[in-house]
Amino acid sequence: MLTTYVKKFSISDIEGLISIKAHTIRAWEARYNLVPPKRTPTNIRFYDEDDLKLLLNIVTLNEKGYKISRIAKMSKEQIADLVMQFQSDWNNDTVQVLRLSDATLHYDETAFAEILSGCIEELGLTKTMDLVLFPFMKKVGMLWQTGAIDPSQEHFASNLIRDRIIVEIDKLEKPVRENPKRFLLFLPEAEMHETGLLFARYLLKSCGMDTLYLGQEIPYTDVKKVIVTYKPDYAFIVLTSLNLGKDVNKIIGKVMEHLDVPLLVAGSLISEFDILVHNQLTPLKNVCDITDFLEEL
Repeated sequence: MLTTYVKKFSISDIEGLISIKAHTIRAWEARYNLVPPKRTPTNIRFYDEDDLKLLLNIVTLNEKGYKISRIAKMSKEQIADLVMQFQSDWNNDTVQVLRLSDATLHYDETAFAEILSGCIEELGLTKTMDLVLFPFMKKVGMLWQTGAIDPSQEHFASNLIRDRIIVEIDKLEKPVRENPKRFLLFLPEAEMHETGLLFARYLLKSCGMDTLYLGQEIPYTDVKKVIVTYKPDYAFIVLTSLNLGKDVNKIIGKVMEHLDVPLLVAGSLISEFDILVHNQLTPLKNVCDITDFLEEL
C-alpha cells in the first residue's frame, strides 16, 4: 500500500518561496485568521501545498493593489478566480515569478510552458530573462540550497527554461555583420548551470557575432587546445552555482591561466562578490552590461 506523501513547509520556507516576511504572514494570521498553519502531533507549525497555493494567490492579489483586509473576506474560490484574471499581465514580473514558482512546485509543465510563452511573446526573450527568469532562477537556487524545494523541482524548471532558450536561438536569423567577432562560450569545471551561457549565445547571435559553444564543465586543458584551433577574439563564461561563491576569483584565475584572449564573465556570482581587477577581464554584472558591451563592438 502506497503512503501519501505530504510536503510540509516551515514559515521560513514560505518566506523564501513567496518573498513575504515571516512576521507579515504571522500578522495576517493574527489579525485576519488568514491561512493559519497546521500543527504536527508535537505541536510544530507547518504549511502544506494547499496553504502555499493560497498564500501565492494572496500575494498576487496584494501585488495588484488589493488590501489584505479585503482579501481576508473572500473565499478561497473567489481569490483563485480573481488571480486567474491577472495571469495574463505579462508586464507584472512579480506575478509571473510567483506563477512560475507555483508551476515548479507542482511539476506542471503545461502551466510553466504557457507562462514562458506568454512572457516571451509580450516582452521578448531578453526582457523575460532579465525581469522574470533570472530573479526566478536565483530564488529557486537558494530554496534548493536550503532544502525548501527538492532538487528535482530545480532541475524541472531549469531544463524547461534551457529548452525554450534553445528554441529561441534556433528561431533567430543572424544579421549579416562585417568582420564579426568570434566568441568561445563554455562553463569551467564544477559549473553546471547552462541557462545563462545559452542566453549569452542568444544575445551574441542576435548581434551577428560568431560563436563556438562548448557547454558545461569543460576541462581547462581542452579550452587551451580549442583556443589554438578556433582563435576566438573573446572567451565567455558564466558563474552562477552558489557553492562556487567563495572560490569565484580562484576559478576565474584558473580559467585565465589557460587563455591568451580577453575573458568575459557573467552570472549572478559576478554581481554578488568582489571580482579582482585584471586588464584581460571584463565582469558583466547584468543583462544591461552584456548588451552595452556588445553594442560597443
